[in-house]
Amino acid sequence: MTGNPLLDHLRSGEVALGCFCAVPSVITAEQVAGTGVQYVGVDLQHGAIGYSDAMSMFLAIQAAGAMPMARVTANDPAEIGKILDAGALGVIVPLVNNVEEAERAVAACRYPPRGRRSFGPIRAATAVGSRRTADLEAVACFLMVETVEGLGNVDEIAAVPGVDGLYIGPADLSLALGIEPAYEHDDDSHREAVRRIREACGRHGPVAAVHCDGGDCGGRRIAEGFRMITLGTEVVHARRRIEGEVARARQAGPRGAESAG
Repeated sequence: MTGNPLLDHLRSGEVALGCFCAVPSVITAEQVAGTGVQYVGVDLQHGAIGYSDAMSMFLAIQAAGAMPMARVTANDPAEIGKILDAGALGVIVPLVNNVEEAERAVAACRYPPRGRRSFGPIRAATAVGSRRTADLEAVACFLMVETVEGLGNVDEIAAVPGVDGLYIGPADLSLALGIEPAYEHDDDSHREAVRRIREACGRHGPVAAVHCDGGDCGGRRIAEGFRMITLGTEVVHARRRIEGEVARARQAGPRGAESAG
């Protein structure tokens, strides 16, 4: 047992479901965390979220019973260390292309002599419940393989010690392959790339993780062998739900409701 609920859950062979938050809102983060997901990813890369917002969101997510993670903006040791010190219990690092970049991300999560993380657990000690380095560095390190170079080096990346999982961003992977961004593709090159990443995880031990477009997509990915499934982003789900309710109201209401909208 690591003391990290998500890592313990995954290492027991279970599937973990999660959702991303892109809006800087403690209330929204708390509500998402209370839905039964194992983790909530605070998206600093594509979301409208800054450091102070993220710190408060981590607190709310953990209090609601889920594990707070962060997708950082880049493979930057200073940013990774800072967001871990803020209370994230895992990071998702984008655009990892080779062994050297994978090792840099892992080192940013671990203290010397295993890594290069600086000691200053301003909130992490409270989030973890300890100031011991062994406890503080039991954070999940997931690397995104989403480029042609990363795909070519996927076995070597997956074999780097300390990599807990490889996380597929299907949209950026699509763009790297010269096709329109989508979560799932009939295109053979995309399906083959997804398979290669998943199978590299199987050979070397990291968890195969993927970003999805809802529960149907997530179910298909679980059937393929993925074990960490992000079911989308709260903004997208909120818009879809509201659009659906608007459509139902117009359909059920009296004639003329369409023009009233």
